[in-house]
Amino acid sequence: MSADDRNPLALARVSTRLPAQDLDRARRFYAETLGLEPVDERPGGLLYRCAGTEFVLFKSTGASPGTFTQMALEVDDIEAAVSALKQRGVVFEEVDVPGFRTKDGIAEIEGNYPSKGARGERGAWFRDSEGNLLGMGEPVV
Repeated sequence: MSADDRNPLALARVSTRLPAQDLDRARRFYAETLGLEPVDERPGGLLYRCAGTEFVLFKSTGASPGTFTQMALEVDDIEAAVSALKQRGVVFEEVDVPGFRTKDGIAEIEGNYPSKGARGERGAWFRDSEGNLLGMGEPVV
């Protein structure tokens, strides 16, 4: 018996859910600012796919606290991604706390998961139209 036979979650697919108080506003932000269009929709929800993964924006009466990263996107070139999004009006978070500081919206992060074969990561964070804190990361090899 394999570990996957004992744990059905080991074979589960992961899909992020992000709350939106105004789904139309969120749709416009994701389309006009991030360049992403939903691949499917249902009443109260929009489904997006990026490189074989997916996330959903759903109509919610609750607001995101925006105090932690709710979804992260791994990119090949974070400087190019940050530059392109800044041109589209995205404002990146600037962080200056002990051991962690962004410069021009990008942080150098020590260490990475050994299975990713990287020695570190570069990261950047911004908020969507609904206050969700989104991150981008680029492994440093």
